[in-house]
Amino acid sequence: MPHQLPGPSPTLMRFWGVRGSLPSPGPSTLRYGGNTTCIEVRTGGELIVIDAGSGIRSLGQALLEAHAGTPIKLTLLHSHAHWDHIQGFPFFAPAYLPTTRIRIVGGHTSAAELRRVFADQMDGKRWFPLPFDRLAATIDFDHLDLAGDLRFRVGEVAVTACPTNHPGGSLGFRIETPQGAIVFLSDHETGGPDEPRIRDFIAGAVLLIADAQYDATEIVTRRGWGHGCVDEVMTLAGGVGIGRVVLFHHDPSHDDTFLDELVKKARARAGSDHPGMIVEAAREGDRIEL
Repeated sequence: MPHQLPGPSPTLMRFWGVRGSLPSPGPSTLRYGGNTTCIEVRTGGELIVIDAGSGIRSLGQALLEAHAGTPIKLTLLHSHAHWDHIQGFPFFAPAYLPTTRIRIVGGHTSAAELRRVFADQMDGKRWFPLPFDRLAATIDFDHLDLAGDLRFRVGEVAVTACPTNHPGGSLGFRIETPQGAIVFLSDHETGGPDEPRIRDFIAGAVLLIADAQYDATEIVTRRGWGHGCVDEVMTLAGGVGIGRVVLFHHDPSHDDTFLDELVKKARARAGSDHPGMIVEAAREGDRIEL
C-alpha cells in the first residue's frame, strides 16, 4: 500500500461562557449555562481564546490542570470592552504565573489603550483588590487599526476581524482552520444597513457562532441595543449558505425552557427556508470538533 501522509489535526472548540450582558447562574440556566462570553479554539497548534467574560475563570482552571506546571501560551481575541466580555480576566489564574504568555489582540486606538481596558478594572482599589501590575504573566497587546488591514496571524492561523453593529463598537472574528472558517459574530445587531458587509464577512464559513439574544417579539422594543434577532440571524446565515449555526450570547432572562423553544423555532425556520442547515444553541461546556 502507498504511504499516506497524515491529514491535518482536527480543530477543537469548547464553550466556557455563552451568556450575554450579565452572568445568570441558577437552577433555571443549568443546561445552557450562566457564564458570560468565552470560547476556546485549538487549531494549527495554537490556543486561541475569544473574549474574557466570566467563563474564562473555568478555562483557566482547566488549563492549569492540563498543563500540570508547564508553560501556557495563548492568544486572546478581544471583541470589545463591555463588562460581559472582560469581567473574568482578573480571575484567570494562568495570568498570575510567570511562565504564562498571553497575546491580546483588539481594536483600539493604540496598544496602550487596549491595555487600559484590562488594567482599569484592576485598579487595586475601587474595582478589584489587586492592581493589573500584580499579574506575573508576560502580556503583550496588539491593537488593530480599524481603518487599516484587519487581517493578522496567530502563528500560522489566519484571522480576520470585522467591525459589527454594536453601541461603542465591537469586532467579529473569522478564523481560518484546515477544516474551514469559523466565524464569531457576537454583539452584532442584525437587520442594519451594514448587513451586506457582514454577509461578505461570514460567507463560506463552516460554522457561524452568532449573537441571537432576542426573538422576533423582543427585538421590536430593543433596536439599538446591539444584539441579534434569531429570525434575522437565520436569514443572514441562510443567504450565504452557512451549513451550521450556533446561537450565542443568550439573554440573562432566557432560561433553559425559553432557549429550548428558541432553538425549536429556529430549526423549523431552517427546515423550511434553508434545508440541511444545522442549528443549535451554545451550551457551556460543549465541545465541537471539526
